[in-house]
Amino acid sequence: MIIDRRFIANVLPVGTVLLVALVLWYLLALALNAPGVIDRVLAPRGAWNYHDVMQAALNASRPLLPAPHQIAMDIWSSITQWPLTSPRNLLLHTWVTASAALTGFAMGVVLGVVLAVCIVHSRTLDKALLPWIVASQTIPVLAIAPIVLIILGSIGITGMLPKATIAMYLCFFPVTIATVQGLRSPQKMEMELMHTWAARRVAIFWTVRLPSSLPYLFPAFRVAIASGLVGTMVAELPTGAQAGLGARLLTGSYYGNTIQIWSALVMASLLGLALTGLVTLTERLVMRQRKGG
Repeated sequence: MIIDRRFIANVLPVGTVLLVALVLWYLLALALNAPGVIDRVLAPRGAWNYHDVMQAALNASRPLLPAPHQIAMDIWSSITQWPLTSPRNLLLHTWVTASAALTGFAMGVVLGVVLAVCIVHSRTLDKALLPWIVASQTIPVLAIAPIVLIILGSIGITGMLPKATIAMYLCFFPVTIATVQGLRSPQKMEMELMHTWAARRVAIFWTVRLPSSLPYLFPAFRVAIASGLVGTMVAELPTGAQAGLGARLLTGSYYGNTIQIWSALVMASLLGLALTGLVTLTERLVMRQRKGG
């Protein structure tokens, strides 16, 4: 009974919001698509009624706003009717984007942690680096992505690495700030105790600073991996890439295929949920092992 109550308490709010969102989506799709289908499809036929308008508006081939069932059917047909190596299969595009986003996330985590360690252990680097790290995030990724891609392309670096570099640019900032805060979080008494034992900086880092920073790191990782996914898709737009969710969005916009655009967006959302869920699962395992140890 307790499990049932917990399940209902967790699922009911999410299900209610999802149901309301679907109803509003259908109503908006009907309102946006109805004028077009009346002019192009129903009016030339002659007589029509509201049921005809609803059917045509929610099943238009090129709607202004696709209905949820159209997006679901497009995703399903893309996955089931084409091989994984086909550019028409959304799983291929999802994998291409995910691999670049994960690579950029790993690069951003390494860069962010290294910068944070330098900042925490050096007042000079704290004053010299931290303002520039903050200032770097004032440059829009849409502006910096083409510049980075052109520079890397001019020296022969193409493929996944340029996209991962853009993802790293968005990932390292939250990791750096959270790691700095986490490494500075140990209590003064703990630090004085370690100094009393004549512990070296390396020992203090591994036994006190790093464990204390874990509650700060994983929330930053969730933000970073979501930002890295956005950066990867933005990097796919100006490159004319043949694969990736960003390339899928660009192709759909070229041909005015709104269903394809929304299918790519939904897959990007599902990918983002999967990646943040992976970070959350890792956090639970690490924190459980830490408590158990």
